[in-house]
Amino acid sequence: MGYIRGDGRSHYLVPADHDCRVIDAFVDKLAMKELGFERAEAAGTGRPGYDPRDMLKLYLYGYLNQIRSSRRLEQECLRNVELMWSLGRLYPDHKSIAEFRRMHREAITAAGARLVGFAKQCGLIRGEWIAIDGSKFRAVSSIDTVRERIQLQRYLDSMEQSEAEQQESIDSSAVETALQKLNQHPEPDAGFMLMRSSTAPAFNMQSAVDSKHAIIVAHEVVLDAADSRCLQPMAEATKAALGVETFGIIADAGYSNGEQAATCEAAGMLPHVCQRREQSTHGTVALYLRAENFGISPRATHTSALGPSRSDLKQSTTKTNIRSMKPTEAIGTPTLASWHRTICAAPAPSSAGRPAAIWNRFSSSLDMPPSRRLSDIWERSRLSRTQ
Repeated sequence: MGYIRGDGRSHYLVPADHDCRVIDAFVDKLAMKELGFERAEAAGTGRPGYDPRDMLKLYLYGYLNQIRSSRRLEQECLRNVELMWSLGRLYPDHKSIAEFRRMHREAITAAGARLVGFAKQCGLIRGEWIAIDGSKFRAVSSIDTVRERIQLQRYLDSMEQSEAEQQESIDSSAVETALQKLNQHPEPDAGFMLMRSSTAPAFNMQSAVDSKHAIIVAHEVVLDAADSRCLQPMAEATKAALGVETFGIIADAGYSNGEQAATCEAAGMLPHVCQRREQSTHGTVALYLRAENFGISPRATHTSALGPSRSDLKQSTTKTNIRSMKPTEAIGTPTLASWHRTICAAPAPSSAGRPAAIWNRFSSSLDMPPSRRLSDIWERSRLSRTQ
């Protein structure tokens, strides 16, 4: 019977370099049956359905334009000229769009992998430097429903332990009710994660991005709130997606993991990860740095709570002439960063009074960026001494 066809594209004008033309050419070259799309070939009998190629074009268009809702996509088909051109004035309802997305999750993922390979063939992905980072995405479930699910899971675990130890009789009806609630939960894997200043049900979305045109080459949704155990899995996923043996990885201090970094380096994936700065819970911060490596005097590493002296400030800048540097080199130099850490590492006085008040003034500089000028920090020290 074939597919449901539209009216054609002769009534609409779309620029030759528009994104929808790229999507159209890419989808038409895909082997839909090999990727796992159902009804890749039209059936001979029965009611005709939508071509999975048209539905995939609609899904990719919504992905590029941040339209995720099936109802929103249905509305865009009725008023968006670009989609009218791509689909030939087809108007699939939201149920058909949602059902296509539900039935072809793995096939859509495989099509995304083909898209990454196509971009690499066109030179849009170089595959030399990859940046890895994670983002917390809020779950659909509310805080109360996730908390109830966790409590039900703990209840079932306690009942299982009690049955194993034969400590008390188990109410079978209560256990069956708890299992039914767990099975009916819309997001059984959602957990609490720190999002900005509060905790909420969320997922950790890991992405690997190529440095040339910022194209995502690999992504994964993980249930672990921390990023420290995601460096090696994301590096291996990137290697499989790009098909390269050696590339560099850039990540922040949240991915600091010596074991995984060594494994990646042995496999040809060279990680460049910032070292995580651990803070002491005893009121002081230990500095495991050599002063001569940062061009400062050893005296500056034992600065009192009142701030550095003028001699320390003078010696800290003798080996590095900041005025002779370029603006891009003077910002974030090791001398400034280590001198800032020296101030933050000064022990807080235990006695109350004026020294403690001055230390409180200095403790507010913990969030100060290392690129702050030395004169600004010295001005803060001078004002604290005069008060």
